[in-house]
Amino acid sequence: MARRTVSLPQSVEDVARAAARDGESFSATVARLIERGARAEQGVRRPRYVASGDGPEDLGEVAERYLAELVDSR
Repeated sequence: MARRTVSLPQSVEDVARAAARDGESFSATVARLIERGARAEQGVRRPRYVASGDGPEDLGEVAERYLAELVDSR
């Protein structure tokens, strides 16, 4: 586990201490809060398979039109 020295304003330390779970160390609390906050900031990630492969760039947006044209052409 990496060890880092981080300087926190007193107001941030107070928030972290208030958010600590019973028996949780300050370091564990800060690590948990950073991870949770970072994940929330990133938002939902697109799966790696999205936009892979060949085909029109707008296929997902106009799929119904493409399918309708395919059915009508038969």
